Amino acid sequence: MLQARDLSVEVGGRLTLAGATFSLRAGDKVGLVGRNGTGKTSLLSVLAGHAPAAAGLVLRSDAVGYLSQDPRAKSIDREATALSYLLSGRGLDVAAQQLEAHRARIEDDPSDHNLVGFGRAEDAYRFAGGYSAEAEARRLAHGLGFPDDRIDLPLNALSGGERRRVELGSILFAGSELLLLDEPTNHLDTDAKQWLTTFLRSYRGALLIVSHDLDLLDEAITRVLHLDGAELTEYRGTYSQYVVARAGDEDRLRRTVARQQSEITRLRTLADRMRGQTVKRARTAKALDTRVARLERDAATGPRRRTRIKVRFPEPPRPGAVVLRADGVAKGYGGPPVFSDVTFDVGRGERLLIMGLNGAGKTSLMRILAGDADPDRGAVALGHGCSVGYYAQEHEGITAGSTVLAHLQDGAGGPTQELRSLLGTFALRGEIAFQDAGTLSGGEKTKLALAQLVVGRHNTLLLDEPTNNLDPPSRDAIGEALSQWPGAIVLVSHDAAFVARLQPDRVLLMPEGELDFWSDDLLELIGLA
Repeated sequence: MLQARDLSVEVGGRLTLAGATFSLRAGDKVGLVGRNGTGKTSLLSVLAGHAPAAAGLVLRSDAVGYLSQDPRAKSIDREATALSYLLSGRGLDVAAQQLEAHRARIEDDPSDHNLVGFGRAEDAYRFAGGYSAEAEARRLAHGLGFPDDRIDLPLNALSGGERRRVELGSILFAGSELLLLDEPTNHLDTDAKQWLTTFLRSYRGALLIVSHDLDLLDEAITRVLHLDGAELTEYRGTYSQYVVARAGDEDRLRRTVARQQSEITRLRTLADRMRGQTVKRARTAKALDTRVARLERDAATGPRRRTRIKVRFPEPPRPGAVVLRADGVAKGYGGPPVFSDVTFDVGRGERLLIMGLNGAGKTSLMRILAGDADPDRGAVALGHGCSVGYYAQEHEGITAGSTVLAHLQDGAGGPTQELRSLLGTFALRGEIAFQDAGTLSGGEKTKLALAQLVVGRHNTLLLDEPTNNLDPPSRDAIGEALSQWPGAIVLVSHDAAFVARLQPDRVLLMPEGELDFWSDDLLELIGLA
């Protein structure tokens, strides 16, 4: 299904994988794990054939299903319906269009030639399962939590989370022999995650998955590839078994390094004592020096230190008592409104959580609040002294072709060293500052987008799924920083632990626009929304 031989991957001039050889066969369920920025997304892109390798060879099945962190559904025909995009996984959308074209020719000219053409097209469509495919596609979409009343809508009427589900559904519907999935549970509720876990567990092809969803990794995989320091290490078993095995390996490596360093120190000390004594001892000292040099050359290095992230959001400028107000806001996309007559305000330092199912208009409302979209009716007004920073779930504020550092310089300017120091607090260190932002992983893009909010000195933050693609240490550090920040926050999130850390004051239920005080009892609903 997949073979990689002496494979090397380079991102922005930085080697993220060197000389790796591994393979996947039918039935293999492999998790690719590692910290944000180690190169998991780049490796998956190379394996899928969407990016060139720096060196080595990749042999793959012709039938590959690849889910990237930036879904293709954002860039295809936005007038196409969600259902037709699902069917496109098997090419049945084109086959259906061709069948209808043959049918139209028969109506215009029922000649033998046109009848034969229609018969052949219909046979091909039937053989491909076309007549049963729509029901199958709808069942799959339902399993992924896609609302039945929205599958016939065009893609441009869907939320980012819904487009993500459509992209995943199209890949699964295609029936590929090899699945390469990058963060497939982003935007999925609890039921959809469970459905996907069950699907992947019973999948008979080869699977390579990148995910920070530890439950999914524990349930769906039987093997782990650990990527760190441009090296791949393989572990057999579930994710939990990998964690134990990895900790054991690191402990043994530390003991080995300690023994080697102790021996080097002992031999160097012994050689120093022999210098300047007899000729024989001087020769022995020289031999010991040679031995020490060989030991130092071949010495093992200890486990890479886990990068600690310590994020601090600066004290915000003080705004008026009310930072923003929405009055009778409504939005639709050519059909019935997604929401209407939504009215609320946000006070200075308040935390407001926006909750609702996928398609309820959460992201549309956030874009209106940020000034990136206009409401069909109603208005949004910012309060006195309000400065809004918007984190968009699809990283619209990050531009390919511009460096990481330039993104901060465009946002606020300031001394280069200070900006690089700020990037360092988000674990975007070293030469990453000069890397094309478009080549960053999803987790690194999230950190850059949050760093842009920091330099902006805003007092009101609009955060739309800010923990997507983040590894657990980064998620905890950013949650801790925001929990202590005194500015106002309007939040959309499926991450119950993150929401609990921020402790909302009120909740806005969409699409109804009902406003209520927050209760910890609502945490159980976060993963279902």
